[in-house]
Amino acid sequence: MTPPTDDATARQHSGEPSPIPGRGSNRTSRSGSADIIGVDRQIAELLDRSTQELRLAWRQLHRTGPPQGFSRDLLIRALAHQLQERAAGGTSQALRRRLQTLAGELEKRSASFDPGIMPKTGTTLVRQWRGRGHTVLVRDDGFEYEGERYRSLSVIAKRITGAHWSGPRFFGLTKRAGASAAAEARR
Repeated sequence: MTPPTDDATARQHSGEPSPIPGRGSNRTSRSGSADIIGVDRQIAELLDRSTQELRLAWRQLHRTGPPQGFSRDLLIRALAHQLQERAAGGTSQALRRRLQTLAGELEKRSASFDPGIMPKTGTTLVRQWRGRGHTVLVRDDGFEYEGERYRSLSVIAKRITGAHWSGPRFFGLTKRAGASAAAEARR
């Protein structure tokens, strides 16, 4: 016999009801429109819960109380978002990787940090280097150059030049320090 635990993952396997309807279900089992109907039903059930029950659901989900000032409406919206995210499979690996990169750049206060420099999927980047044109296709999961996939433009720039380069700078995606200062002065 195992001792009782307050761990949410243990609760999922113990048969206890989850604080959020549908919590603990297998993320990978999707049955299309049945999932959508189920999520809609679960969100409707959130509307019938008391504010105290919603706060308890938040606490069990996040292992901390909801932020002060969170209204009942915001609690319902946040819990509904969690249900919808779970049904849709959550964020993609590419998006998580991009967010981690942006967070790291922000922490370093990098001069090249600009979340707007990431070109949209399907964009073609072209660079002339030593008399030869190089074309890179922006994909959901990174970049494609000469039929191979890469996670980083810097790796591609190094392959082209043989030396370490900032990939975004090599392909002209960053603002120059002087140019950004001049733009700020014009404002």
